[in-house]
Amino acid sequence: MRAGRSAALVAAHGMDGNVHAPRIWKGEGRRACLCACLSLCGGRLPFPGIGEAGLCYWDRQVWSLESIASLARANAELLQIVLLSLRVSATAILIATDVGVPLGAWLGLRRFVGRRLLITLLYTGMGLPPVVVGLAVYLLLSRAGPLGALGWPWVPRLFTPEAMITAQTIIAIPLVSGFTMAAVMGVDPNLRLQLISLGATSVQATWTMLREARVGVIVSIVAGFGSVISEVGAVMLVGGNIAGSTRVMTTAIVLETRKGEFGLALAMGILLLGLTFAINAAVIRLQGKSLV
Repeated sequence: MRAGRSAALVAAHGMDGNVHAPRIWKGEGRRACLCACLSLCGGRLPFPGIGEAGLCYWDRQVWSLESIASLARANAELLQIVLLSLRVSATAILIATDVGVPLGAWLGLRRFVGRRLLITLLYTGMGLPPVVVGLAVYLLLSRAGPLGALGWPWVPRLFTPEAMITAQTIIAIPLVSGFTMAAVMGVDPNLRLQLISLGATSVQATWTMLREARVGVIVSIVAGFGSVISEVGAVMLVGGNIAGSTRVMTTAIVLETRKGEFGLALAMGILLLGLTFAINAAVIRLQGKSLV
């Protein structure tokens, strides 16, 4: 019995026999070792001040510490995913706005040969499958592709956030341009002629037309942002869903679903919807009373 108690003490406290510093075990091995200590010591642990009730309390505290550590690690990883998602989508929509709004205003106000063909191509781009865009960007940026083979420093590399921004920008530009063009065409065309007759430059007249069509322009930006923040096919192809590098919320949802973690995937989906709602609400508030 004495030998058994010595073996239990060594298992419970380590080879140094320090009875005042219990070791934190993991899983069932910890529970089995502590139960062996109780049985060999007649229901009382050999170190002072801790009986069976104290043992259960100590076990609960260890599990609580492990849960807090796991939650902290999960929260840190989730925060990184959320920040990367916002960074990629916000950068893409800013570039798409800088390109798409002037392009849509130009198509809506100008009349020239080939305009109908350009509008048809623009409408086609608005319905372009994102996975096709991802495939095209992948072929362009790969080492054997026309851009990747050049090795220029400003060309994004595959499986980086910059490649994901490129794909999302291509997806958003037709949406921003198409809705902006429709909004500008809804403004009375005589307004522009009147402004030019009063001495306004072409740029000033165009800017005034955009201000009159600001509701539609804001809708185009919101639609573009919604399309890129919820996109998964293109970013999966060009980003690779690499943990800590290119994993965004949509690709993380796909990964957790494939792993069978439906609760976590659903929670991340609700978080994605909440972020999108908050951003859209902020945009509408900045827009003022024009929608009221």
